[in-house]
Amino acid sequence: MTGVVAWAAKNRLLSLLLTAMIIAIGGWAFMRLPIDAVPDVTNIQVQIVTRAQALSAPEVERQVTQPIERAMAGIPGLRTTRSVTKLGISVITLVFADGVDVYFARAQVNERLSGVREVIPHNIGVPELGPIATGLGEIYMFELKPTALGVRSNEELRTMVEWQLAPKLRQVPGVIDVIGFGGTLKQYQVTLDPARMAAHQVSVEEVRRALERDNRVAGGGYIDHAGEQLVLRGDARFRGLEDIAATVVRTDANGVPVRVGMLGEVDTGAALR
Repeated sequence: MTGVVAWAAKNRLLSLLLTAMIIAIGGWAFMRLPIDAVPDVTNIQVQIVTRAQALSAPEVERQVTQPIERAMAGIPGLRTTRSVTKLGISVITLVFADGVDVYFARAQVNERLSGVREVIPHNIGVPELGPIATGLGEIYMFELKPTALGVRSNEELRTMVEWQLAPKLRQVPGVIDVIGFGGTLKQYQVTLDPARMAAHQVSVEEVRRALERDNRVAGGGYIDHAGEQLVLRGDARFRGLEDIAATVVRTDANGVPVRVGMLGEVDTGAALR
């Protein structure tokens, strides 16, 4: 230490330059240092979430969780596989080595999932990748409430979060996802009347097929006419309650169409929590 002090005393200008350089480098590093109240030391993870609302926990484990875990085995960089299976949902967490890029890991998992989706029936559930976030990634919580000037229902508030606020917040740099909960989720519901269905000799399955059949878009090719190309397309997407009620389920013996509105009530309502 004495030698360093003696050298600095003999080379004052050089010592000052070195000191200024160290201060500049320290300031530059400090400005780029990620600082957080609770540092996120979570390892590289990829989550696979499958919702199977009609299955119990043992059935979800056998038909969803186990096929996905077998398909994920052998992915480069995979270290640990954890899973949580509950009533109606399967959550699989794949833990990768620290040096693996998270986007590379997600690409490998998504490639394996393309084959798993063909094994799991679509009426059971569709495996999806979770967002790039950890348990410490939650940065902000807010509550949407009506003011005294305007009264809004829980259904309207939830719709505003899903369709107005969430898309704008996702555009903020650094925001991975926006999760809305609470309130009531709006649904278009058809409440069938058993007496009307028996009178028209219509089953619930016929109504379901009719709604699926009419709520779609079909291409019809094109026609060349007078040097122009006219594209043909059948657009039967529902745009409101009237379109759903006017859906034809079948035609009776007298040739009269039986519509959904004749079999029950069509209205909006809240989805089951």
